[in-house]
Amino acid sequence: MKWTVVGFWGGHPEQGEATSAYLLEEEDYTLLIDCGSGVLAQLPKYVPISQLDAVILSHFHFDHVADIGPLQYAKHVEKYIGNPKGVLPIYAHQLEPDKFRTLTYEEATKGIPYDLGKALQVGPFTITFLKTEHPAPCAAMAITDERKKIVFTADTSFFPDLIPFAKHADLLVAECSLYKGVDGKPMGHLNAEDVGFIAKQAEVKELLLSHLPHYGNHQELVEQAKVEFKGTLSLAQSGWSWEA
Repeated sequence: MKWTVVGFWGGHPEQGEATSAYLLEEEDYTLLIDCGSGVLAQLPKYVPISQLDAVILSHFHFDHVADIGPLQYAKHVEKYIGNPKGVLPIYAHQLEPDKFRTLTYEEATKGIPYDLGKALQVGPFTITFLKTEHPAPCAAMAITDERKKIVFTADTSFFPDLIPFAKHADLLVAECSLYKGVDGKPMGHLNAEDVGFIAKQAEVKELLLSHLPHYGNHQELVEQAKVEFKGTLSLAQSGWSWEA
């Protein structure tokens, strides 16, 4: 089970980088989690687009889905110049039906719904969901195989259910959009103190701060989260990976 950061910025990509996107690989199966702006230019550094087996989306904000359109065109072009695997499934919730319908494009991609109340099997991964506190309907994900558990908060402000959802995760990938003392409730985002508290209370083994802000010193996010969480803690960057 290998997790790789393709993009980690919140809002918009910085120069030469991307917003939210992560690769999860197990044996010969490759799942892309979110596909934000700038992702299609970064993805080939880690895996050929033709080798993607599936995509899953947390929600429909542009910093998580903006490059779905370019991905659909890439899969369309494959039919003429490459060796396509076939139609690429894109899993998402249907709480915004008009946006969900855009995930199906000719014979390139097909939108497949997931139910927030049910477990989903995607290749070797079992994924369960938790609806988060965010302006758009959004799903956190707990992803397990036979051995390990990764929890991805997606976008959310703090609410208590995040703690049992993340309990004993081997890796918690938490959005960390704000610095300590900034109230994330109006924006639907976590601050560094929130993230550290969740990681501590959930007794996770390792914490990755992602969905990072476009201001301030990111090292301060690490120090602020460490006040609560004493375990292994990292700051997302392009190409950062975890494997177990």
